[in-house]
Order: sequence, then C-alpha cells, then structure tokens
Amino acid sequence: MSTRRILVLPHLKIHNANALSSPFTIGFPAMTAWLGFVHALERKLKAGGYPTLGLSATGVISHQCDLQTYRGPGDFVHSIIGTANPLDKDGKRSAFIEEARCHLDVSLLIECRAQEEDLDRIEQPEFAEQLEQLLITMKVAGGDLQHLNRPRFTVLDDSNEKEVRKLLLGLMPGFALVERRELMQNAMDQGADALDALLEYLTVHHQCEQDEEGNVSWHSQRKTGQEGSKPGWIVPVATGFQGISPLGQAKNQRDPDTPHRFAESVVTLGEFRMLHRISALEDIVWQYHTDLPNNLYLCQQTQPETYNDGRF
Repeated sequence: MSTRRILVLPHLKIHNANALSSPFTIGFPAMTAWLGFVHALERKLKAGGYPTLGLSATGVISHQCDLQTYRGPGDFVHSIIGTANPLDKDGKRSAFIEEARCHLDVSLLIECRAQEEDLDRIEQPEFAEQLEQLLITMKVAGGDLQHLNRPRFTVLDDSNEKEVRKLLLGLMPGFALVERRELMQNAMDQGADALDALLEYLTVHHQCEQDEEGNVSWHSQRKTGQEGSKPGWIVPVATGFQGISPLGQAKNQRDPDTPHRFAESVVTLGEFRMLHRISALEDIVWQYHTDLPNNLYLCQQTQPETYNDGRF
C-alpha cells in the first residue's frame, strides 16, 4: 500500500503549442516540455509560500491534438501552416521560418510530495484558487493557456485498482502517453540500426491485390508485434537530451554559475493508450532521470539497469 497525493489539472486548452518536438519530428510536444512546465510550476509555488512542495512525477493525457498543417488536393505530403514571426527589420515576412504548431486539450496528473504542514495547506480550497491564478500567467509547452477547469487534489491508494481506475475514467475520453522504447531495443538487439528500428514501427506499407476479374484493392498495414498482434498507436516521442561536448563555460551563457554543454535530442517510441486500458499510475507517470556516465538527461517512466538502449 502506498498513499499518493495527485494534483489533477483537467482539460488545459493550449493554443499554438510547440509541435516541433525534435529536430526531425513534429506532432505532440516533447515530454521535456511537459516536465519543464511542471518544474516551472513547482518553482513558482515554492516562491509563493510552499517551500517544501515537490512535484515529483507527471502523467500526460491527450484529449485532442490539432496539428496546424495543410495538404491540398493532389499533394503527397502535409505542409506546415506558419505565421512567419518575427517580421524582419523592414516589417516584412521572413523568407522561411519553420514553426510547427498545434492546439491541444490535455490533462495532467501531478504527484505532490511535501512536509506535513504544506500537505495540509494544499488540500484547502484556497490552494486551488491560488494555483488557478498562477496557471493563467504561464506558458505550457510553448503555447498560451486559453482555458482550464478547476484544479483538484486527490489522495488515493495506488495499490487499490478501483481508486486508480475511478480517477482515470473520470478523464475519459483520453489517451495517456506511455513509453515504448522496448520496441526499439528489441529491434536493435536483432541488429537493426536505431533509425531503422524507429521507422520500422512508424512506416505504413501499402499493398494492392488484383482478383480474377481484374479488380484492384489496396490494403494499408503497419508493423505487427509478436504473433501478429498490433503494437498500438505508436508515435515518436522526444524524451530528453544527450550531451555531445564536455562541461565548461560558454561565451554569453545565460547562467554564469552553471556549467554549459552542447546536447542533442533523444528520441524513442511512445504509445497513446486509451485510459480504460491503464490499471496503475506507474504505467503513465514520467519523471526526470540523469545518467551522467552516458551524458543522458532523460524523462522516463522506469528505471532500467542500462539507459543507452532503445533510443537515439
């Protein structure tokens, strides 16, 4: 039995969130954006009178994602609908600015930890009012928060499946983002390159068949799992960064007291899973993890023995 205190931020309506989740993928914002928002919220709450409050883990549930792209009649690929901001010095639109955007409706489940005096305070109605006023001043995944439902605080026993399901089913319909890097890891164990392993689960194969009468029918299919089972709604997801330079000082760095290093994005596979298929909070919550021997700064759901497999 483990008692967990969960802050629920239901149905955040976000306008123009950053959909450029990594240098080579667009879509749902990177997991670093969501945990970064929660970390910024934690710092503001500590400065606002809750010094021992920690927001330790976050679950992200998508209700709607409207990617701002366009595909005209006869086009093979989608094009990004850009806004060309900012304008140049003459007030004209710049030649090209890649700015992938999306409009979102998401809910966040945030695990709270604090000393007893702060835990008692965050269960009071005044905390929800203070939190609501704070949230409307913040950016979420680079977008503007246009609307939110009243935040609520719940205490549950995570070993009680009924309590967990009651919490999750109250946010239906929705899809929780789950880490599936084991799919890439299994493919790489069989000798596949990291990029090939990623694309293998994302590629849609189109095939045609012609019957005896000459009629042609087309079929589309993605990679199946073991024994022909479908792996689910698989998507690429950016989950952190890997350092590619030594720690040191850089000219004009933002924080003069913190060592600087160049880093590249870490991308693996994730799955959007319907909430009625979730039975434990551990299946959907993400948290920070650092693996300094491998220069990895990650958002992840589990703590495996090795951290350099199943991602690139």
